[in-house]
Amino acid sequence: MSDLADGARSEQERSAEPSDAHPSYAEPSASEPETGTDGGTDGTADKKKSSRPFWKELPLLIGIALVLALFIKTFLVQAFSIPSDSMQNTLQRGDRVLVDKLTPWFGSEPERGEVVVFHDPDGWLDDEPTPKPNAAQKFLSFVGLMPSAEEKDLIKRVIAVAGDTVECKKGGPVEVNGKALTEPYVFPGNSACDDMPFGPFKVPDGKIWVMGDHRQDSADSRYHTDDANKGFVPVSQVVGRAVVVAWPVNRWSVLSVPDTFDQPGISAAAGAAPGVLGLAGALPLVLRRRRRLTAGRTAG
Repeated sequence: MSDLADGARSEQERSAEPSDAHPSYAEPSASEPETGTDGGTDGTADKKKSSRPFWKELPLLIGIALVLALFIKTFLVQAFSIPSDSMQNTLQRGDRVLVDKLTPWFGSEPERGEVVVFHDPDGWLDDEPTPKPNAAQKFLSFVGLMPSAEEKDLIKRVIAVAGDTVECKKGGPVEVNGKALTEPYVFPGNSACDDMPFGPFKVPDGKIWVMGDHRQDSADSRYHTDDANKGFVPVSQVVGRAVVVAWPVNRWSVLSVPDTFDQPGISAAAGAAPGVLGLAGALPLVLRRRRRLTAGRTAG
C-alpha cells in the first residue's frame, strides 16, 4: 500500500509541474529579465528612428520661409523701391520703404500727412518707362523678398481727405479747410504750388488728394484734374502707408505725420462740430419755449 500511495503522490506531483507541451502557461523565471516598452534592452536603441540629415530638411525649411514671406507681403508689410525724385528730400531715389498693408484690412483709411503707396489711378504713369526684370527678380518680388519693378505704383503725401476743401494760389501756401499748411518737408527752394496752382476743390467721398514733396518735380493730383477721377485718388487704390525707410541703413527713419496736419480746425468734421453741438444745445430750449407758448394759448 505504501508503494501505491507513493506512486500516486509522485503522479500528482508530476501533473502539477508545468508541461513543455503548454508553453503559454509557463511563468517567467526570476533569472530572466522582463521586457516591455520601457525596458532598457540592447535592441531598443536600435529601434529608435535616426534623425534626418539637414540637407533633406532644407527644401522644407525653404518652402515654409517662402510661404511666410508671401503671407507677410500680401497681408502685412511690403517693400517698395523709390524710382524717382518726386518725394525729395523725404525720400531719395533708390530708397527702400516698408509699407503697412495690415491696417487697411481693418477699415483704416489714409489720413492727412501720411505718405502712401497707391496703384496708378488713371494712367498717371503711361509715359514712364517700365523696367523688364529677369525671372529671378520676378519670383523674389512675387514672394516679397525684393521690391517689384513691374508694378505701376506711385508714392505721394496725402494732403486732403474726403470732405476737405483744398486749394493753393500762386505765391501762397496750400490750404486745407481754410487752414494754411506749414510744410517743412517740401524740397528746399520749391514753392508750395507756383508751378501748378489749383482749387478750391472739395474732395469727394472715397477719394484723397495727394502731392509730392518735391513740388516742382512731381506730377501729382494737380496735373490730373482733367482725368476721369479729377486728380483725386480712390481710396480703394491705396496699397498702404509707408511707415519706415528701411534701406540704405544710413537713411533709416520713421515716416511720421507732420505737426501741421494736427493744427486745430483743419478737420472738416471738427470745424462742423461746434455748429452741431450748438444746434443740439439750442433744440431743448426751443422746444421748451414752444410748450410754454402752446400752454398759454390753451389757457387763454
